Amino acid sequence: MKLTTSRLVLRPWTQEDAPALYVLASDPEVGPACGWLPHRSVEESRRAIILNFSGENTFAVTLQETEQPIGCISLFSGSVCSGRDLELGYWLGKQFWDQGYATEAARRMVKYAFGQLDCSRVWCCHYADNPRSRRVIEKLRFRREFLREEALPALGLRRLTYYFSRYRDEERRGGE
Repeated sequence: MKLTTSRLVLRPWTQEDAPALYVLASDPEVGPACGWLPHRSVEESRRAIILNFSGENTFAVTLQETEQPIGCISLFSGSVCSGRDLELGYWLGKQFWDQGYATEAARRMVKYAFGQLDCSRVWCCHYADNPRSRRVIEKLRFRREFLREEALPALGLRRLTYYFSRYRDEERRGGE
């Protein structure tokens, strides 16, 4: 399945995407901002596609013209989810930051969650030191729920994490 926006195609990852994923995910500013280590090889990226990106609600974020990956977005049952809740996660390669792509992709995923997936609430979070992610969440009109410190074992540290949510009825009232 593919989801589209005016500039993007959200599509399933394939193993052929491993070299492009490696270029994006090997940047030392990308993974740590999301709580994971930079990829060290194309083979590691291939394993990530197989093990982490093969879920039915995980998509490569691609530009319409090329359908080459520029990042990743997914809906999953996170630690704060219950019932028909899902959590939204996303990241983009550094060269695609500050161009509105994350907001555009996240807006489409929220619509997908409330529409096709019949989700009642979508959660989203960001680390205190990730203002770009915070801005995406603000643009989508998520409401701040709580914050807590969380361990990030891959990085060997703890970070303050802000959690936000949005209910389906907020979508019906015209929220974008």
